[in-house]
Amino acid sequence: MSTAPVEGDGRLGDYSRVADPERALKYAIQHIKGDRTEIIEGVIDTVSPSWAHETATERIRDQVKPRAAELDCMTGSGNLDLPGSPNWYVPDIAVVPKDVAKDSGALLPDQTLLVVEVTSESNAETDRIVKRKRYAEYGAPLYLLVDRIERSVTLFSEPGQLGYSKADGPHPFGTVITLPDPFGIDLDTSEL
Repeated sequence: MSTAPVEGDGRLGDYSRVADPERALKYAIQHIKGDRTEIIEGVIDTVSPSWAHETATERIRDQVKPRAAELDCMTGSGNLDLPGSPNWYVPDIAVVPKDVAKDSGALLPDQTLLVVEVTSESNAETDRIVKRKRYAEYGAPLYLLVDRIERSVTLFSEPGQLGYSKADGPHPFGTVITLPDPFGIDLDTSEL
């Protein structure tokens, strides 16, 4: 008779029955070496952005950063927790009030003023569909999707449980996108 653990029997090596799977997964993700590891719908995903991806991200950040500073905010790519779900995101850019970010390990999407995701071949559908739905569900007020594959930008606003009720775009690269209040700035997308 075999003494090997059988799936679901609760013996050593069986981790299918943890008391709080969301907490266990989010604990694990914070102990993975590296700074760009996310949980997307329960799947751990390590992110290694290309230089082309980072170039597009930096061009957006450089335009947003001066206004963020005026608003006493910071721009970064820190952890965003989505409690009650198996999701833990590291956005390409988030604009967050400095007093909220100070001493915080992870923030909630509704604590941001703006979240920006820049697509790559490996994650385009996740950014277009999954993250758009989840950011809206968790109250991120503005979600800017920079779609490098489609060469377009879309600004989503008015979040709710069923998604964003307003979308400005998709617009082809080169279109000026206006970020509404509290930003009130125009983004040049010609060099993305």
